[in-house]
This record gives sequence, structure tokens and C-alpha cells, in this order.
Amino acid sequence: MTFTRTLTLYVSRRFAAATVAMLTALAALVALFDLIELLRRAATRQDATFGLVAQIAALRLPFVAMQILPFAILLGGIAAFWRLTRSSELVVARAAGISAWGFLTGPVVVAVLLGGLATTMISPLSSAMFARAERLDAQYLRNTSGITALAGGRLWLRQADPGIEPQGVAILSGRPVPITDLRRGEAFRLDDVTLWRLSAGDRPLARVEAPSAVLERGHWVISDAVTFGADRMPSPAQRLELPTDLTPARIQDSFASPDTLSFWALPDFIEVLENAGFSAVRHRLQFQSLLALPLLAAAMALLSAGFSMRSSRRGGVGQMIGGGVAAGFALFVIDRVTAEFGEAGTLPVVFAAWAPAGAGFLLATALLLHLEDG
Repeated sequence: MTFTRTLTLYVSRRFAAATVAMLTALAALVALFDLIELLRRAATRQDATFGLVAQIAALRLPFVAMQILPFAILLGGIAAFWRLTRSSELVVARAAGISAWGFLTGPVVVAVLLGGLATTMISPLSSAMFARAERLDAQYLRNTSGITALAGGRLWLRQADPGIEPQGVAILSGRPVPITDLRRGEAFRLDDVTLWRLSAGDRPLARVEAPSAVLERGHWVISDAVTFGADRMPSPAQRLELPTDLTPARIQDSFASPDTLSFWALPDFIEVLENAGFSAVRHRLQFQSLLALPLLAAAMALLSAGFSMRSSRRGGVGQMIGGGVAAGFALFVIDRVTAEFGEAGTLPVVFAAWAPAGAGFLLATALLLHLEDG
């Protein structure tokens, strides 16, 4: 028992070291290509200095590491197990009667811990840094203006309207005032505002026209609002307050990529989006994918063991390792395809996020059962 525990810890250390080294190398390589691409795009921008481009590339680095973590586990595991097999350490251990399932427990636990760490701790850092990188990219390299870069320059928002009915709906449209044009301390504002108030069955109840609407804490303040009721007769201009769960940050985030949101912030934000009438499919898919990351990491660890523990004396080691890399790439392609189907609504979000990781884990387990007990 002590020997098995010692061997498991030894294999786990070798696996963890190879995985971290592979993750560092792959992240550095991808970051280098990203830097080159950013420099190419910045060549025609006078205000995009090398320091700014390097800052954008550095801010993207945690996001890149999150994306390539499963591949780093696969390639690092293949390298670690192949070296242990080539040096006959695993061969001697298995000849001594130790099952592969005994010393593979440690690497699988390491992979699950890496996946859990990436989901719970690296994800908040990655999302914050990636959001900052996207803002700098949009400001200096794309010349876009965030939510103001919409058709006709208007912003459309949908939210619950408790002032009409418990299930009432309000659709607000206006031209957002850029943050740089607002006075210090002024709240988010829309100009040239139109508000449609609908019943739970989407039956029009009233239309409101106003020169501006200011988003304050917990409500919209609509000044000089003229309401047109069912009789289409205008009411006198008055001040109108509309309760809301929206904030300027949530409005900005609703048009941003889900990758810019932390794992811990996604559940509450998904609820706010759905209550406001936005589609939260991409955000729910991102949340479920982050939850499935530890299982995907465990599948990659088992897959690397199944394709690299073949004895070199039996030949075909190169083909086995190549097969492992191909299997990992195929799993990545399946994950991307199911994600696209999930975003399109063809597949349930939970199935689209968990199916590739679950299938990879089951296939890797079947391969090891065949090699070990078959």
C-alpha cells in the first residue's frame, strides 16, 4: 500500500510538471502569434504604440491559457507517461502487480484540480483582463464605440414593467450618450426616447415619447414624458419613473462576449438578461462549459495515458502518440460543433456543454480497460 501511494505521488508530480511546462510553452507560443497579428493591425494606427499592443497581448494571456488548458493536459500527459514508459518505470510497476488504475488516480486528480482551479479562480482574472483587452482593442485598433455602434445609432432594451402588470413588458429605445460626453458624476442617459408598454400577451397598452431618460439606481427617470394611451390622445408632459434591474455595466455586458464575464458573475447576470428579455443562451453555454472543464481535463488525462503507456519494445509508439493527439483534436472539434449547435438552439445547452467531455471520458476509460484488462 505504501509503495502504491509513493508511486502514485511520483507519477502525479511528473504529470503535473509536464502539464505546467506544456501549458507555459503553448501559451507563450500562442501569445507570440497574437502579438504579431496585433502589430500587423496596429501598423496603420498612429496612436497604437508597441507598448499598447504588448499590453493587449499580455491581458489576453490568461484567456489563452484557459482555452488551451485541455490540450496542455493531453500533450503534457503524453510526454510524462511516454518518458515513464521509455525508462521502464511503469513497466516495472505493472510487472510488480500494480494496476494502471492505481497510479493513474493521482494524475486524474491533478487534472481535475487544474480544471477546477481554472474555472473558479483563473476564470474571474481571465474575464476581467480579457474585457480590458477587448476595450483597448475596440478603442485603438477597431475604431468602434461599443453599444453606440448599432444600426441607426439607437439602443433597444427590453425589461419587465411592473407598473403596468405583474407580467408587463417595457421596450425602451433611444440614442445612448457616449460616456465621454457625460459630465462627471452624471448617470447613463438616452436621448430621443421612445417607450412601448405591453401587456403579458404583448398587447400594446401605451407609447411614451420623451427627449431623454436617465438610468439611476433601480429605475429610469424619463423627463417630460408624453404618454399616448389606447385612444392615441397625448397626455400632458410629466416626469415618469420606470423600475428596472439594469445598470450601465449590465447594458454594456449584454452586448459583450460571455468570455468577459466571471464564472461567479454568470448566474446572476443570466437571470438579469432573461428578465430583461435578452437571449442568455451564449452565457448559459459558457457557464455550463466552465462547469464541465474539470471533467474534460480528467478525460484528457486518461486519454493521454491510454495512448502513451504502450511499451516501446512492442513498436508502434509513434502511431499511438499520433493517435492520441488526433483523438484530442477530434474531441476539440466535437466540442466546438456542439457549442455552435447549442448557441443556435438546436441542442440543449447542458447537453452541448457536457456531451463532449462526458463522451471523451467514457471513451478514454474504455480504451484503458481494453489495454489493461483486455
